[in-house]
Amino acid sequence: MNKKDEIGKAFDFGLFKRVFAHTRPYRVIFWVVAVAAILSAAFAVEIPNLVRRIINEALENKDSQTLLTLILMMLGVLFGQVITQLSFNYFANLLGESVIKDIRIRLFKKMISFKMAYFDKSSIGVLVTRAVADMQRIGEIFSQGFFMIVADVLKMLLAAAIMLYTSWKLALIVFAILPVILVATRLFQQAMKVAFIEVRTQVANLNSFVQERIAGMKIVQLFNREEIEKEKFRIINEKHQNAWLKTVWYNSIFFPVAEISYSIGIGLVVYFGVIQNIENVGLNDTGSIFAFFFLMDLLFRPLRQIADKFNTLQMGMVAANRVFKILDTDSHIEDTGKMEKEDVKGDIEFKDVRFGYMPDEEVLHGISFQVKAGETVAIVGATGAGKSTIINLLNRFYEINSGEILIDGYRIQDYTLKSLRSHIAIVLQDVFLFADSIANNISLRDDSVTIEEIEQAAKQIGVHEFISSLPEGYQYNVKERGSMLSSGQRQLIAFLRAYVSNPSILVLDEATSSVDTYSEQLIQQATDKVTEGRTSIIIAHRLATIKKADKIIVMDEGRIVEMGTHKELLAKGGYYNDLYEAQFLAEEVA
Repeated sequence: MNKKDEIGKAFDFGLFKRVFAHTRPYRVIFWVVAVAAILSAAFAVEIPNLVRRIINEALENKDSQTLLTLILMMLGVLFGQVITQLSFNYFANLLGESVIKDIRIRLFKKMISFKMAYFDKSSIGVLVTRAVADMQRIGEIFSQGFFMIVADVLKMLLAAAIMLYTSWKLALIVFAILPVILVATRLFQQAMKVAFIEVRTQVANLNSFVQERIAGMKIVQLFNREEIEKEKFRIINEKHQNAWLKTVWYNSIFFPVAEISYSIGIGLVVYFGVIQNIENVGLNDTGSIFAFFFLMDLLFRPLRQIADKFNTLQMGMVAANRVFKILDTDSHIEDTGKMEKEDVKGDIEFKDVRFGYMPDEEVLHGISFQVKAGETVAIVGATGAGKSTIINLLNRFYEINSGEILIDGYRIQDYTLKSLRSHIAIVLQDVFLFADSIANNISLRDDSVTIEEIEQAAKQIGVHEFISSLPEGYQYNVKERGSMLSSGQRQLIAFLRAYVSNPSILVLDEATSSVDTYSEQLIQQATDKVTEGRTSIIIAHRLATIKKADKIIVMDEGRIVEMGTHKELLAKGGYYNDLYEAQFLAEEVA
C-alpha cells in the first residue's frame, strides 16, 4: 500500500469499527468512560450558569446568603467535575491499555506463526515498531483521541444551545466566527494526516537501521564502517527530524489563527453585549455577558484542541491500519494435520521433492533418498547446494512445491506442527541464545525440564565441567545472543539444548564448522553419545567429521550426485573424492 492509499484509509469507518470491536470484553469500562464524558460536559456548562446567577442574584442584590448558597453549589459542581474528569482519564487509559494488550498478544501470536519466508523479506526493526510504538498509538485512540473528542463535542453543543437560549443575537455573532476555525481545522487535519504518516514511516526506518547496526556492531567496527554508518544515521535521523518539524510548523500556523479568531469573538461579544445592555435591547443583564465569556471558552477551546486530538486519533488509526495489515497477512504453514504420535522411530524418506524460495527459482530438483531409523546420514556439498534447505523442509519451515516427505511412512503434513517439531532437534551453525541463564536457554523455560535433568544430560555428553566453571554455573546469564560465551561454548549449549529435548531425529547443521578444536572434540564425543538409537542427519563442510556416517549424500546445485559410505564414495573417485582431497590438501597446507 502506498502513502496515498494509506492516507485515504486512515479514517476508514470499517477500520474504526474494527478497532472498537476490541472493546467488547470491556463493556463496563467503556460505559463508565462514556458516562464520565457526559457528566463532565454537563458540569462544565453548569459553571457559566452559576457565574451568571452569582452576578445577577447575589452581587447586584448584595445578598450574602444567596452568594454563599451559589458558591457552595459552585464548589459542588467543581468537585463533581474533578471526580468525573479523574474517572474519565483513568478508565479511558485503562480501556486503551486493555485493548492494546489484547491486540499485541494477537499480533505476537500471529508473528510467531509466520512461515520463515515472511521473515526472509521483512525488516525486524519495522516489526518491533508495529508491536511496540504503533501499539501505544492505538491505545491513545481511547485515552487521548475518540472519547476526548466526544466529550469536547458535547461541551460545544451544550454551550451553543445555552448561548442561543441566553441571547440568539450574540450567539449568531459567535457562530459567524466558527467557519474560520472550522476551515482552518480541516486544512490542519489534512496536512497533519500526511505529516504523521511520514513520521511513522521515518520512526520505523530509524528503528530498523539502529536495530540492524547494533546487531551487526562487530562487522561495523571490524571493517571500519563507523564514519560511514554515522553518516547514514545522520541522514535517516535528519529525515525523521524533518518529518516532526512539519507537524511543528502546522501547529505553529493553526493555533495562532484559532487564538486570534477567539479574541475577535470576545471583543465582538463585549461590544454588542454592552450596547444591548445600555440600550436595554435583548440582553439586559450583566451576568449573561460574563456567562457568555465562559460559554465561548467552552465552544472555542475544545474546537482548538479538537484538531490536536484528531491528530492523536489519526496517528492511532494509521498505526492500527499497519498493525491490522500484519494481522491480515496470510503467511503461515497450514497446520491441518491430525496425527500426534508420542513415539517416532525416525524413518525418513524424500520422494522427488522439488522446492524454491522464489516462485521461478527452484533450489531442489527432484530430491529422493531414504534414512532408516537409527542411521546417521551425512549431507555434504558446496555452499548453495541445498543441504540446509533439506532441513528447513523436514521441519516444515517452508512448504515443498511438489513431491513428498515422509516420517515413519506418514507425510509430514499429516502430523500436527507441534507433534512433528517435537520429535526433531536441530543444532545450527549460527546459534541463537536468549539474554537469560544457561539453564533457561537449555530448557527454553519448559517447566517440565528440571535443573537436575539438565545437569545429568550435561554430564552424559561431557559439558558439565565447562558449565560449572562459569560464574553461577547453570544460572550464568549469557546476555543478548550469548555474547558472554565463545562461539564454541554457544555451540555446546545449543547441543545440550537439543539433547535435553530427547528427539527421535537429530540434525546437526554445520555444528562444528566454527568452533575450536577442544569444543569440536566435546561435540564429537556428544555426537557419538546422542546419536545412539536415534536417526541423525549431519550437514558438514569438514568431511573428516563424517567418516563414521552410515550413509553420505553428496549434493551439487540442488541435486543428489552421489550416495554411499565414506569408503565407497572415495573408491568411486567422483565428486566426493574431489571434495575430500581438496580439503585434505588444504589442511596439509594449513
